[in-house]
Amino acid sequence: MELTKRIDVLDYLRGFALLGIILVNIGPLLSVEEPSQNSMDASYWRFLYLFVEGRFYTIFTFLFGVGFYIFITRANAKGMNGYVLFLRRIAVLFLFGLIHVRFHPGEALTVYAVCGLILLPFYKINKAVNLIIGFGLLVIIGISAIKILMVVPVMLLGISAGQFGLFEVVTKRVNQIAVFTMIMFGLSAIGLLYQYQYAPVFSEGWSGPSGREAARFIDIGITIGPIVSAFYAGLLVLLLQIQIIQKLLSPLKSYGRMALTNYLLQTVFIYLAGCTFNLFGRVSYIETLYICLAIYVIQMTFSVIWLRFFRYGPLEWIWRALTYLKVPSMR
Repeated sequence: MELTKRIDVLDYLRGFALLGIILVNIGPLLSVEEPSQNSMDASYWRFLYLFVEGRFYTIFTFLFGVGFYIFITRANAKGMNGYVLFLRRIAVLFLFGLIHVRFHPGEALTVYAVCGLILLPFYKINKAVNLIIGFGLLVIIGISAIKILMVVPVMLLGISAGQFGLFEVVTKRVNQIAVFTMIMFGLSAIGLLYQYQYAPVFSEGWSGPSGREAARFIDIGITIGPIVSAFYAGLLVLLLQIQIIQKLLSPLKSYGRMALTNYLLQTVFIYLAGCTFNLFGRVSYIETLYICLAIYVIQMTFSVIWLRFFRYGPLEWIWRALTYLKVPSMR
């Protein structure tokens, strides 16, 4: 493993995950109105819970596990104590999360920090064992449809992927990734068709996404979520092997390289839009999509420009400084 070189495909995947995360987060933050029957809103709500909810968050979680392994391994290889640095790293992440959770109750950083601590002993466990444990737990918890508990096995699978060096030799494994992606596509199609059968009908007096009518639909979505996520990730990795697509999607790499900054700024921009235009409780689901598209443009433009002049994102720089207890160079 090279000690300093970034793995570009991971940045692309982080950026891709952030695109989906905001689409789901914006609804609760702006107290979105319930969809009316046979409306564009109702169709978009179904789209979100079929193709977005739990799909991108899972990718983001998996990538945290990959980064977990890479960070400790590279630190140890440089002669530093990777475990101590990692503990300091997740402590800082937890502090970021404590601030963030005051504005966004469903935020992920505190959960990631706690799960990172729980999974630290698995760093030294055999990669095949981690793969089996992670997959087994994911199946059991997935069937139970307990979303918050799925973070642990998904993150453990990310650690296992790091141990196998999956993302360091992507170009040598294109055929295997293509087969994997096709299998995930088939399973995703079956799962989504099954989930769609339980899509709720929006009618007068409907109790919203948490109502009993929608519970089965949402639970099935949670269960099949990792499969759909795996398909999305595999497809993006394959597309990135095409040079022109890699260039077209290059802003996504900058977006993902500043993942911490952009994840937290998503909440800032949502609240800024809500306060500026008085949107709380007065915006529809489909209108949140337009807000997210505007935020994409702002954040990607900012990320591309920032990284032309600086080595780290603003919050990534603070995170790194507090982890290593020294001021890193920004250039």
